[in-house]
Amino acid sequence: MNLTEKTVKKNYIYRGKIINLRVDDAVLPDGKPCKRETVEHPGGACVLFVREGKILLVRQFRYAYGEELLEIPAGKLNPGEDPALTAARELEEETGFVPERVSLLYTMYPTPGYTNEKIYIYEAEGVREGSVHPDEDEFITCAFYPVEEVRAMIESGQIRDAKTIVAVQYYLLKAERS
Repeated sequence: MNLTEKTVKKNYIYRGKIINLRVDDAVLPDGKPCKRETVEHPGGACVLFVREGKILLVRQFRYAYGEELLEIPAGKLNPGEDPALTAARELEEETGFVPERVSLLYTMYPTPGYTNEKIYIYEAEGVREGSVHPDEDEFITCAFYPVEEVRAMIESGQIRDAKTIVAVQYYLLKAERS
């Protein structure tokens, strides 16, 4: 059975700096018309950096949730930007660490029910110290946390950020196999 829905017309409701909102006219696989609400997002990249058994996390206030979150460094892709460059750029901007290279771990679809956002999860390798230079509207602190402490913070619900949980779980699975 073909499950594909076809777009008839894209109807933009809002075009913003970070997202665009659409309410499209579409057709279901059985031929019936429907509406589909979509949040367009350029995507993001994040980077896991582990040094001497400790994971680098940033703490920042997330307005949509009204609270401070612990996360791995991350940021929005610029138009046409390679996600690997985004990951490396964000690690340096937010923490001052400069990776020699980043390796793709996963491409994640965080909320496929209403957005086309993709998050590219990388691991930093060959890291040296540089200088911090966050965006003008970013207020961030960073610190290294022992891997077992990060695991406990995930298990207790203290870390709730999906990209961070996926990256750390990958790291833990990889460590178990070694």
